Amino acid sequence: MTDSDFAVPWELATAGRRERASHVCLEEQRVIELFDELRAPLFRYLLALGLRSQEAEEAIQESFLALFEHLRRGGLDGNLRGWIFRVAHHLGLKRRTAERREILGLAFDELAATRAEQGENPEEQLMTSQRHRSFRGALAALDRLDRCCLALRAEGLRYREIAQVLGISVGSVAARLARSIERLGRAVIRA
Repeated sequence: MTDSDFAVPWELATAGRRERASHVCLEEQRVIELFDELRAPLFRYLLALGLRSQEAEEAIQESFLALFEHLRRGGLDGNLRGWIFRVAHHLGLKRRTAERREILGLAFDELAATRAEQGENPEEQLMTSQRHRSFRGALAALDRLDRCCLALRAEGLRYREIAQVLGISVGSVAARLARSIERLGRAVIRA
């Protein structure tokens, strides 16, 4: 055997490695882009599920690691937004502690604390506080799936994507959202 007999297989093997490396770089870039786009919406959604900030961050990291592995194994990339929300949803449910906090009670306060104060006078602050309390009470009275539907819709997911994340029908998503919005609207009007 001569050196030229090894040249073609070596070049093919090197080309194959370069192609795989190029594919991995594209996967990394896609995951980074999705992370930049979806980190904040995922964080808010996981807070709405009742996770603490640290738990939500860890679930997000695990979700994007799972996404990278999914793409690396050649998984489908048709609706990665819905896929990542579904994975984060399931990881979030696993991470919730045994003693269930009122959904969005503490998370709502965390989100509200991140917003700048509007400079309201004391009377306006009291009225806003009462509306928030009424809204939180009505929200806590909704069942878990209704709250999940609302939180996912608030993050911009379409009905079909919400149905996939939660494992329910699109019709059920529509009915739950309509019923929940009506209940929340009545609670705000009463306040």
